Amino acid sequence: MIYEFITTNFKKGEPIFLNEIPGSSKEVVRQEMKRLTDEGKIERFYNGVYYIPYKTILGTKGKVSIDQFIEKKYLSVGGFFTGLALVNKYGFTSQNPSVYEICSNEATTKQRKMNIDGNNLIIYKPLLTITKENIKELEFLSLMSIIDKYSEISGEEYKNKLRKYVNMVGIDFIKVKECISLFPNVVYKNIYEGGLMNELV
Repeated sequence: MIYEFITTNFKKGEPIFLNEIPGSSKEVVRQEMKRLTDEGKIERFYNGVYYIPYKTILGTKGKVSIDQFIEKKYLSVGGFFTGLALVNKYGFTSQNPSVYEICSNEATTKQRKMNIDGNNLIIYKPLLTITKENIKELEFLSLMSIIDKYSEISGEEYKNKLRKYVNMVGIDFIKVKECISLFPNVVYKNIYEGGLMNELV
């Protein structure tokens, strides 16, 4: 019955979390998932995370992509990439991160380091609960707290790119002002150097 539910509700290679599977108890679900894994009907990706096995177009064994896992586990519940990935996302650096840094409501501790399928992740607990209403502003403040470490551009080019990003995303500086005191003082310095101080006044 559980296997029928899985094949009906999940695509091949999609991450399946234990709490998504109906059952009379968590223990019953765990035992059934173990049985299905032992039979090769499903595969275990990570602790409490499974997927329906499949073959790639090259005929090799496929599995869950780390991006799919991160999206479903950490971003869809209220979260965003931070660190080097965030600075790269908006074109302030060409460097690609070797570690996935994510700020997510899913986090239960201030910082947690994990290795999943050979990928290093650092999960941060947000300073404020991330919602649809404030995610852009919290991402902006996160960017402003680290941009001086990673940005490869400076001067007018930096100011122009920052203003372009702010306008493109639609940052609401009223919301920024409501949250800014939670962030380190370097945020003020980076906003000032980015030519955006007037927006905070």
